[in-house]
Amino acid sequence: MPPKFLTVRDAAEQLGLHPKTVLRYVSDGRLPATRVGKSYRITQSQLRAFAGDDQPSPGGHSTPQATCIVDIQSMSANRAGRLASFLQAAATAARDESPPLHVHTAFDPAAGSLKVVIFGGPRGSARMLELLDAQITAGE
Repeated sequence: MPPKFLTVRDAAEQLGLHPKTVLRYVSDGRLPATRVGKSYRITQSQLRAFAGDDQPSPGGHSTPQATCIVDIQSMSANRAGRLASFLQAAATAARDESPPLHVHTAFDPAAGSLKVVIFGGPRGSARMLELLDAQITAGE
C-alpha cells in the first residue's frame, strides 16, 4: 500500500500545532518531508514517528536508532561550513535509509569547535561517521 501523504496543514491539525510550527520543524530537519513544488508533503508514518506514536515493526521488534555526537576542535568557520554542507548533502543522498538519517551541526566560533549530531539507524549512522572521519583526516 502506498504511503499516505499529508499537507503541512493536515499534519499540524493531527499534532495540534500551528502550520508555521510544522514548517519550522521541516526546515530544521526535525520532521522529514518531501518538497512538492512550493509546498511539503509528510507521510503518515513520518508524522507518527515524529510524534512518538510509531508502532513496533512486525514481530514485536522496533527499528534500532543511533544517536552520535562528534566534537571537532581547532576548526575554522570556513572549514566548518564546508564540512556541515558536505554532511547535509550526504544525509540527503542517503534518503533510502530506514530509518532516515538526520544530521545537525553547531559551530562555536569562540572555541573553534564544530559539534556534529547524527540521528538514524546504526548502519546509516556508521556510514556517516566514516564519511566524517575521511573528511577530517583529509583536511589535516
